[in-house]
Amino acid sequence: MTLEAGQAAVAHRDGSGAVGTVEAPRRGRWIDVWDPEDSGFWAGKGRAVARRNLWPSIFAEFLGFSVWQLWSIVVVSMPRAGFTYSTDQLFWLVALPSLVGATLRLPYTFAVPRFGGRNWTVVSALLLLVPTVGLSYFMTQPTTPFWLMALVAATAGVGGGNFASSMTNISFFYPEKEKGFALGVNAAGGNLGVAVVQLLVPIIIVAGAGLTLNRAGLMWLPLIVLAAVWAWKAMANLSVANSSFRTSIAAAKRPHTWVISFLYIGTFGSFIGFGAAFPLLIKTTFADITPAHYAFLGALVGSVARPFGGRLADRVGGAWVTVCSFVVMGLGILSAVFALNAESFPAFLGSFLVLFVASGIANGSTYRMIPAVFRLTTPDDSGRARREAAACIGIASAVGAYGGFLVPRGFAMSTSHFGSLVPALYVFCGFYVLCLLVTYFCYLRKGGPLSRERV
Repeated sequence: MTLEAGQAAVAHRDGSGAVGTVEAPRRGRWIDVWDPEDSGFWAGKGRAVARRNLWPSIFAEFLGFSVWQLWSIVVVSMPRAGFTYSTDQLFWLVALPSLVGATLRLPYTFAVPRFGGRNWTVVSALLLLVPTVGLSYFMTQPTTPFWLMALVAATAGVGGGNFASSMTNISFFYPEKEKGFALGVNAAGGNLGVAVVQLLVPIIIVAGAGLTLNRAGLMWLPLIVLAAVWAWKAMANLSVANSSFRTSIAAAKRPHTWVISFLYIGTFGSFIGFGAAFPLLIKTTFADITPAHYAFLGALVGSVARPFGGRLADRVGGAWVTVCSFVVMGLGILSAVFALNAESFPAFLGSFLVLFVASGIANGSTYRMIPAVFRLTTPDDSGRARREAAACIGIASAVGAYGGFLVPRGFAMSTSHFGSLVPALYVFCGFYVLCLLVTYFCYLRKGGPLSRERV
């Protein structure tokens, strides 16, 4: 049931067993009776309500990712606009939003049960005005000192926090059998923002005559307001989305939370890290290639692949899909090394597209493992399993997002110390081998505690 602002329904049963409600003061639109695992409830009205909440959530998350990764494409044009920062400093501007965004993801997860999914979607969307307005102004100030520009770039991290709150909120709306695909679609819609920002910004900033970098921020302002209004009008808060700080502490004590978080560094961390660094990698490695023509392709194919990873994991198990994805990612890295040695941009682009597709699939499959693992390890308390799984989603999303900082900085250090990207690529390849072994040992090895289950 959905109620208007200022009302809330508290479920109770009378002597006949019928469900009734009493009014209690509470701000916002709240739903107090929600059981998606009840097939009758889900078919009757649950699915429609879930979808009504999913689409504005996707749009707000899409804008969050777009703002989060705005600097990944803006830095490519900053030298032409009169900014004199070094290549290492440009990589810092790319990496800082990911560092801040990863750090914000955990408190953003707590915001959903504290304020309500609808309410927090509105607030988190409006917070995107801060980095976009800031970028719009400072892109007209080429004499800005690096430390101040770094602070402005860091504010874009608020866009990275949106993912955790959105995924936590949507995880409560869907039944177990559809959760993998729903989370995959929700995440893919957000991830697509990386591709869109890298495609549209280069077009917008040169429309007309000359280069106008401040448009890279201005273009998002009306869309941000639209996202907040849509969330306010269409979404609802769920009372059952009550994962507390205590629940998060309980989830943090689970070894599986940290295993999955580690794997998510390899999956999502690779996607967001490569996505952030890709335009600058092209510019600094292949000087005769225009990054704007190709950079968006990586994030695009990775975003599109993500829901298919969730769907495939629903059918065959997330652990197997994740293991296979790490194998492909390792091969993609080795192919990229070959392309660099051969100085072949087509081979380099193709190798990275393989990496993006595999990381996108692994993003979906790894997230699908979370509710399955917690359900199997907490068989006697399904409510606790759902709450701790939601908390794990927030923790894993935060830990994994640090890859968005580590990958660009890894490339910067490799270039500074060795004059090549190859050492960094070999380190990444070794990390994928380690992730593969961890996945196999924890979830697939014969005789393991979960090996007989389709995790």
